[in-house]
Amino acid sequence: MKRLIISLTSIAIFSLFFVSCYYDNEEALYPSYSNTCDTTNVTFSGTIAPILNNSCYSCHSNNTAAANGNNIRLENYADVQTRIVSIIGSIKHTGSYSPMPKNGGQIKACAISQFDIWIRNGTLNN
Repeated sequence: MKRLIISLTSIAIFSLFFVSCYYDNEEALYPSYSNTCDTTNVTFSGTIAPILNNSCYSCHSNNTAAANGNNIRLENYADVQTRIVSIIGSIKHTGSYSPMPKNGGQIKACAISQFDIWIRNGTLNN
């Protein structure tokens, strides 16, 4: 009986040892959910405009701004450049700025970082 208990205990410990060693990470298991944030080449046309398109145009496009976006249009560089201070305050949910997107959480931290870099680099129309 004692020998059976020792054998079962040894098998259980041996099994736990192999089951507990699991090295896969999220990036390897789910490559489409990559957590990388490209901040090396932030441009208006390649980085900022797509963020606005995905997060803001449902209310702030030329077609929807009058009805849904308090007549604030963000579809072109001139519109964005003249409102950049309020845009960054709104997407960061800071101060007296209206948090955007309306009735939603903040946009991804990566997108906010990319806005910060674009601003730091002079809000170029590139």
